[in-house]
Amino acid sequence: MPLLKTAVNDSAIIHPPGFYIIGFETFHNISVYFIFLAFVYVITIVFNILLIYIIACDHHLHTAKSVAIVNLAVTDIILNTCTIPSMIKVFLLKDNFVPFNLCLAQMYFYYAFAAMESFALAILAYDRLMAICFPMKQTSINTPRSMICIVGITWIYNLGRDAYSTKIMTRLSFCKSVRVFSYFCDYAPVFRLACNDYSLHWSLASNFSMINLMGPFTFIILSYISILVTVFRMKSVSSRVKALATCVEHLILVALFYIPIFSIFLIGLYLRLIDPDQRVLSLSLASCIPPCINPIVYSLKTKEIKVRALALVRRTKTNQ
Repeated sequence: MPLLKTAVNDSAIIHPPGFYIIGFETFHNISVYFIFLAFVYVITIVFNILLIYIIACDHHLHTAKSVAIVNLAVTDIILNTCTIPSMIKVFLLKDNFVPFNLCLAQMYFYYAFAAMESFALAILAYDRLMAICFPMKQTSINTPRSMICIVGITWIYNLGRDAYSTKIMTRLSFCKSVRVFSYFCDYAPVFRLACNDYSLHWSLASNFSMINLMGPFTFIILSYISILVTVFRMKSVSSRVKALATCVEHLILVALFYIPIFSIFLIGLYLRLIDPDQRVLSLSLASCIPPCINPIVYSLKTKEIKVRALALVRRTKTNQ
């Protein structure tokens, strides 16, 4: 394979034409899994676009919570688009070569929107916190405009941060292996292939992983502690049940996203009891399944959205 050379500070930096993705080597009949992922991707696209359409077309749903839901839906679409089509190409169609620049682009979008998923769940927790703990101030503080500002700040932060961490990948020289053991152009498996020092990349990967996961998760936990304190101060049992019922769909999404990821990292990183191929499989499931389930949970659990969705179905049948 010919190598591309560039000069950085008078030293040769070797960039290969691309990388070969080689995950799932020990699994038999793995093609069935990728057919399943193709189904997951279709569900992700259809249901999230439908959710966005319902909210956009009904002015009654133009609330701060709906802005947060749309943010999650857009993030879900982009996150699964970053990985599932390329996984099908690599492992189902047996075309596992990814050009260098395309590899960096996939790395950038995946990590930016994986972090965005975590922040989107924290934003939904903020919405529940304002609605239950500060109901009198919700309409003046937690407005659609203020929610758009909060969402915009998380987008600027995540897109900017990952632009830097991806840009410094071009400082690495790849003069040996170009075989990436993962299910996509994963940040750590790629920089570990470098011949020169990648301590900065390791530090950024470790620190950003902690910030992007533990930061929003800690905020969610503190939010629900505040919510529970407020709920148990309510005198009416029916008011308590009603308040907690509005949190059910969000708690389901939090569990679907954080429990698999924390379990995999705990078992793999600290206990080292997980096979590398099983770890890749588990991480791909933990990454791809929540964006598929999120819109279904909100469609079924959020009364306003469910009513509008049923009305849309009836209108479609009437027009036919």
